[in-house]
Amino acid sequence: MSLSSVLFLFLAHLGIGIAFTLVFVSREAGVKFFRFNAGLSAILLVIALAFAFNAQEAQSASIALVVSTSLMVFYWATVGRILTRIRPAILGSAVLFGLIAIVLQGLSLGVTQSWPKMVLTIASFLTSAALLGGACTAMILGHWYLILPSMQVAHLQSIVKLHIASMVVRVVVVAAAVFFAIATWQPGLGPSFRHYITSIDGIFFWQRVLFGLAGPAVLSYLTWETAKIQSTQSATGILYVDFFTVVVGEVLAKYILLATRVPV
Repeated sequence: MSLSSVLFLFLAHLGIGIAFTLVFVSREAGVKFFRFNAGLSAILLVIALAFAFNAQEAQSASIALVVSTSLMVFYWATVGRILTRIRPAILGSAVLFGLIAIVLQGLSLGVTQSWPKMVLTIASFLTSAALLGGACTAMILGHWYLILPSMQVAHLQSIVKLHIASMVVRVVVVAAAVFFAIATWQPGLGPSFRHYITSIDGIFFWQRVLFGLAGPAVLSYLTWETAKIQSTQSATGILYVDFFTVVVGEVLAKYILLATRVPV
């Protein structure tokens, strides 16, 4: 395990997650919104590729990630300029190759593990990208109401719904991974995950649960309630804190995964 691996996985999932959630944002958000988010996604993916040179988990996924990054850069370059009709296809292709890269990352980590654990690892990576992307895009979209105050609040509500849905699925996947790790442990396979979470090292797991799952669950609900009364500024303030907790939780999740091979 290395810091490069943690940063590679985190930045790749965040960048792909932002691209994924852009598919669900209304065009009424404006050209500048899509250009900003596409550029942010592309920058994160480029930085992730820089860390990929020292990350073992990047070997099989590097080609797909390079294609996804190239398509995001191309999409960013065309927003508001050219290729209006096929631009959604460009974004969709970038997302598709990004998802392929995530699946390959999961396969590279689970190649020596049982197929249920491999499936859980892939599901963990996919839900992590969706959660990170949903939190980031919702936060930026909430801030965008300062630029376009006439934009309908329904657009923010729809992204918050997506964020809450990704939060629920993420919790289910983490719970399944923890249950599977504890239930399938056998003597002779090394320290059990139950022992890990009850030891001093388990502080990282409980911080991951507190900041990365419980915190965003409460904050995303508060955001939804605030968005319902069309208080976009309050919702945006909550989303800033929500995104911070999601980032902390997902960075810890990557660390725990590489340290214990349990995809939390």
